[in-house]
Amino acid sequence: MNSRNVTPYPASALHKIGSLIETYCTNDGVYQTDFSALSLIRNAHETAPLHSVYEPSICLVAQGEKLVLLGEEQYHYGPSEYFAVSVDLPISGQVIKASPDEPYLAVRLQIDSQQILELMRVMDTVPTAQAQGELERGLFVSQANTEMLDAFVRLLKLMDKPEELPILAPMIAREILYRALQGDQGNALRQMAPGAGRAAYIAEVIQHIRETYSEPLRIDDLASKVSLSPSSLYRHFRHVTMMSPVQFQKQIRLQEARRILLNDAVQAAEVAFQVGYESPSQFNREYARLFGLPPISDIRRLQAMSPDSVIREV
Repeated sequence: MNSRNVTPYPASALHKIGSLIETYCTNDGVYQTDFSALSLIRNAHETAPLHSVYEPSICLVAQGEKLVLLGEEQYHYGPSEYFAVSVDLPISGQVIKASPDEPYLAVRLQIDSQQILELMRVMDTVPTAQAQGELERGLFVSQANTEMLDAFVRLLKLMDKPEELPILAPMIAREILYRALQGDQGNALRQMAPGAGRAAYIAEVIQHIRETYSEPLRIDDLASKVSLSPSSLYRHFRHVTMMSPVQFQKQIRLQEARRILLNDAVQAAEVAFQVGYESPSQFNREYARLFGLPPISDIRRLQAMSPDSVIREV
């Protein structure tokens, strides 16, 4: 499990963030704000592990606690801590501390590699294709400092100012990303900027797999695409994502299959072929291994659960 920073947090700023989240997110779920990069999350109950693909983002917790699993690694984060994801990652997450009186409250800000590159240029730390050094994992938990918390407060206050929102919100979002880049684990974000070397190549491979997940995976072709040897690609990919390219593709396929089954009236065998499996029996085995039940039984279980229990968010 990752080590947790126990630095005291400014209770007043955190309380203000929590109050603002509850102002707009009165029911359990994910509330999409008028600023497209920003969403608010509320959950009054602890949840079972939920599988989803986490996209690059910074998620700050104002109240409650959450546990995230990437491969065999666990990441536990709570009030004033933020969970940063630098590349698309298939992850299992669950709220582990929440109640009707003190619900889990969080705010999520989407980021992208181009924003990182633009800030690095201003910071005069433009990456080069020859960047070396140890690659960082594609996610981390860190302590938000006072400046970052203050920026989140100002961003949330803009939700009631539609005339100012489109002008000031992107500026404050940029500030929040800057604070994360300046943090003690900011290199995990900086390494994903276009041109930053091997880690950026892995981000490119991840994007390619996500876009072509239903097609056969050819490691040699992927390696050639980013000018790496197959062995180097495998090693660096696993370091960033905690899984091999084949395991990554399998997770993407199965999570997409689950989404289709949950939302459309289709047969499991049909979905198996749709997401790239050649054998429905293999699909059923791997689906049950990941989600705990065969496809039909799993979907029935999800449909029987309350909507609040199957929220997909970070």
